[in-house]
Amino acid sequence: MEFGNHLYREFEEAWEANNGYRLAATINPDLSAAQLGKIHQSIDPDSGNWKASQEDNVKGSIKRGLQSTSIRTRGFDNDEIKGWTDVYFAYWTVTGTLARARAQGPSSQVSLQLLWTEVFEQWKKFVNALVQGYNNYGFEAWTIPCLYVAGKYLRLFAMQADDERSKNPSENDSANAFQDDFDPETDKHQKLEDCARVLNRVFSVCLNDRAPLEESRKWGIYFIINLLFKTYFKLNSPSLSKNVLRILTAGRGDMPDFYSFPRSQQVTFKYHEGVLNFLEENYAEAEKHLTEAWGLCHKDAIRNKELILTYLVPCRLITTHTLPTEKLLEPYPRLQRLFLPLCRCIKKGELHAFDLALQEGEDEFVKRRIYLTLERGRDIALRNLLRKVFIAGGFMPAAEGEKPVRRTRIPVAEFAAAISLGSQERLDNDEVECLLANMIYKGLMKGYISREQGKVVLSKSGAFPGTGV
Repeated sequence: MEFGNHLYREFEEAWEANNGYRLAATINPDLSAAQLGKIHQSIDPDSGNWKASQEDNVKGSIKRGLQSTSIRTRGFDNDEIKGWTDVYFAYWTVTGTLARARAQGPSSQVSLQLLWTEVFEQWKKFVNALVQGYNNYGFEAWTIPCLYVAGKYLRLFAMQADDERSKNPSENDSANAFQDDFDPETDKHQKLEDCARVLNRVFSVCLNDRAPLEESRKWGIYFIINLLFKTYFKLNSPSLSKNVLRILTAGRGDMPDFYSFPRSQQVTFKYHEGVLNFLEENYAEAEKHLTEAWGLCHKDAIRNKELILTYLVPCRLITTHTLPTEKLLEPYPRLQRLFLPLCRCIKKGELHAFDLALQEGEDEFVKRRIYLTLERGRDIALRNLLRKVFIAGGFMPAAEGEKPVRRTRIPVAEFAAAISLGSQERLDNDEVECLLANMIYKGLMKGYISREQGKVVLSKSGAFPGTGV
């Protein structure tokens, strides 16, 4: 079946059903090189079949094909025909280059780099044609799944172009590397930065729509926001996401209810919102959003749940001193490898072993930006060690008929011995007193230090809050 006739029929049936996802399937670039090549060997301007031809003739053929559909008689006006002609012409243009890029072997890296760069630039023109369609040609809100496809592949093609470029930098790039004022990292994600600018325009298309909510392009806003979040995180600029959140908060009164959006979009948004708060050390807010993302996540979405737990586990360590169970981490071998050694050390109060476990996972912890948060878990390990000393101290003599009370005046020297053994470092009493004062200040112990007596006087009730001791 010739592509042109197939396209027009799919376009017509999608339009009749107001099915945006079916319409978006007609501009999907996720095809094999052979399928893409067949599309591009293109429209015969006389017969309406796809054959190689001059650009004007191809455009004219697409326009005639769209005009031939029966939807023309149901309000599909000339402006919309012009807009969709531009969109499908831009799609046709990119298919040829994309077919060559997917068919190209690794033998010629330079040409592969140029091909993927060209694919990105052509797809960017395709996205701009869609944006023009919504801004100037009255594209209807039900067609916004086309923006999903456009935005998703814009980001993927940008990363592919940057990746090929980093594998084989051009001579100009090599020359620039010797300039004193040139930072090679600034050019590493050149196309992805360009992608972020285009996605911001798509975001504005959705945000600024003033149509009634049931007919509004605002229904596409969270999908685009999530793409922006992913792009900014890839660019190592998560702070830019805060600007998006501020704009969203300012316009939230005119937005559809958040929980009316697809659940997948809710999960992705809440996850990124949680991570942003985590990076700002606002752990209470981070825990709230990450917990909501966890609750909304599909039970079989193992990869997504793993990403959420990567930040939720350190969050709860800080906010509630809660450690994950082995059962919780059972489906996630990577998280077991990272977190369980730390958890065992924290439970047992083994300071030296904790330091070794933190060092063992350092590369992954730093990559995920959770190292500094996990490092604070050492305070919990120290708290548990001090609690052992307190419990080992036993009870004070009790009068007949009275309930025994634990010894609450603990010599600093006992804590010093335990800390020195646990950390395998010799500490003097002044250093130990500083650590103990810090634990009291953070609320991990209740009591005070009596320097004259060389003792720590602990509270008779709840000496170690939250532990039941």
